[in-house]
Amino acid sequence: MLSSILFSGVLLLATALADCSREMLKNATDAYISAQSSGHSTAMATSLSPNISYTENEKPVDIKTGVLTRSLKIDLNRTIHDTIACGTWTELIVTDPTHPYVIQTRMLFNDSKITTMESIVTQKGDWAFNATGYLYWDSMEKWDPIPAEKRDTRAVIQAAGDAYFDRFDNINVTVPFGTPCARLEGGAYTGANNLTANTCYLGLPSTTKVTNRRYIVDETMGVVSMFLGFPGLDRSQGMAPMPDGHTFRVEGGKIKYIHTVSSCVQAGCGVNGTGPPSM
Repeated sequence: MLSSILFSGVLLLATALADCSREMLKNATDAYISAQSSGHSTAMATSLSPNISYTENEKPVDIKTGVLTRSLKIDLNRTIHDTIACGTWTELIVTDPTHPYVIQTRMLFNDSKITTMESIVTQKGDWAFNATGYLYWDSMEKWDPIPAEKRDTRAVIQAAGDAYFDRFDNINVTVPFGTPCARLEGGAYTGANNLTANTCYLGLPSTTKVTNRRYIVDETMGVVSMFLGFPGLDRSQGMAPMPDGHTFRVEGGKIKYIHTVSSCVQAGCGVNGTGPPSM
């Protein structure tokens, strides 16, 4: 009897792992990119749960009427795949002058079906937005898979991202910035003046608590993506948290790249153009 129970448990675990293989997740992100390129969510219909939770900038949207219905010429995409959390993160850059976008999408799966799909859709008027600048600097970076013998653990990768935001309300936290390190924010790039020796030791808040962090971690790529609410980002909304995505490339325990996208309520997030430069 006991051996039968153990066998059943092993079988269920094996089935769960098979249902969340890297190959399955990669196929799903490929289908998502194809759907966004064509403007037809039907390209990923077989992957969608009938009870999918779909949001854009943290607001519920009908997937049949949202940004997925727009055929977009994608100039660059990045994806990561998390077989532990059974989720994915995708970054899409669209520089079409008629309507540029930078979109980050987080998907969670159960039994090979997408149960949660969250997109942060940024466009003109959002924080430091400049898709052309985003594409230029993004394409200069090296995001190759990390050799197996040099990979950080999942815990180390996530801790690096958490340290960044923990520092926002605790000046005693040390953020493991590497050198070089560069932050791509909407289209502004901190590494523009020195690609080989720039650091990310920039001013950070000291009284801002960032909560509701949702993670996708990919040890193969050394990346953690975090979706969260960023308090006070849009000055017109007081301290209300704004939809925000921060993605960290970690190498040897140190942060090398940071990509951020942030959605505003009021164009320019209420700072009248005084935020980071567009390019």
